[in-house]
Amino acid sequence: MAAADDLAFDPWDPAFVSDPYPAYAELRERGRVTYYEPTDQWLVPRHADVSALLRDRRLGRTYQHRFTHEDFGRTAPPPEHEPFHTLNDHGMLDLEPPDHTRIRRLVSKAFTPRTVEQLKPYVSRLAGELVDALVAKGGGDLLTDVAEPLPVAVIAEMLGIPESDRAPLRPWSADICGMYELSPSEETAAKAVRASDEFSAYLRELIAARRKNPGDDLISGMIAAHDEDDVRLTEQELISTAVLLLNAGHEATVNSTVNGWWALFRNPDQLAALRADHSLIPSAVEELMRYDTPLQLFERWVLDEIEIDGTTIPRGAEIAMLFGSANHDPAVFAAPDRLDLTRTDNPHISFSAGIHYCIGAPLARIELAASMGALLEKAPTLRLAAEPERKPNFVIRGLEGLSVEVG
Repeated sequence: MAAADDLAFDPWDPAFVSDPYPAYAELRERGRVTYYEPTDQWLVPRHADVSALLRDRRLGRTYQHRFTHEDFGRTAPPPEHEPFHTLNDHGMLDLEPPDHTRIRRLVSKAFTPRTVEQLKPYVSRLAGELVDALVAKGGGDLLTDVAEPLPVAVIAEMLGIPESDRAPLRPWSADICGMYELSPSEETAAKAVRASDEFSAYLRELIAARRKNPGDDLISGMIAAHDEDDVRLTEQELISTAVLLLNAGHEATVNSTVNGWWALFRNPDQLAALRADHSLIPSAVEELMRYDTPLQLFERWVLDEIEIDGTTIPRGAEIAMLFGSANHDPAVFAAPDRLDLTRTDNPHISFSAGIHYCIGAPLARIELAASMGALLEKAPTLRLAAEPERKPNFVIRGLEGLSVEVG
């Protein structure tokens, strides 16, 4: 185990947030695990360890299925944060078996590969319309004009949220996701609580309407889904799952889109190769997700003592798996800091792994390929109009905007 006293790893330093990859290289050189006192976490930077720990059942996204807060040596969240935790803690991302298994199995019945595949024409048409509008005005903000509206509209359409109700979805999501950053402020928590209350109230009404008049949508499908013992999702599980699908269903796609195009603009040889050969789009999507990972860190609680490279990590500790570092590990990726759209051996872990592997990964790939294809076809002269600002967030990595010009 290496000490972290002089680490370049500093999730609150704008210079680090702007480019964390050199600090990750230092972490990987130091060893397989490093204790980081500011967040009371054990940082795991190497691909092999991250990949293995994502599948290790001695770790969990929660501990409350086995321990009380007191048993686990942790303090319960403040009561005023309760609406956020009620919403968050009943979604399958933050549950462990058997609840996770039951909910994921039921959701999967309504979220099948066939359902996703049937969305392809809708996704392609919507991407084309958004890019047409961008081209018509000679450019704009790729974030707000294309990257955000596409996945928000797609997942809202899947869930059956009427178009007239969609405006608050992205702000609600952004406020809730603020709680996934390291040591969020009280202001961030207050925004998350308010968004959790408002989003939950909206979905409670929508679910009630779908119970009376089911439609051909995910919420209706989840209401109807049941397991072999006729066990169904509770109302809170329905609400939490719908929020999770919406948040996870667009957050990574939005950031992958703008991070990806910013990377392409900084690597003009790769952009030129992509423009010359659109068949590179599938491998480009994978490489851009690896190169500048939208979710940089994922946490797990240690439910049973584990050992990493001779270091014993006790029950009750928290492990921070560094996805961005794992995706740049030279033990797995040749020349990891080089963007290579032809990279074929690309076992990135941007969609996680194990039982919490992203259920929406196939949809994200369809959306990313659709927007990339539409931009390459309809805006072949797309260029950067202004240097973008990086969002101050570390865990969820994105840009404040990406100003582009066409023509």
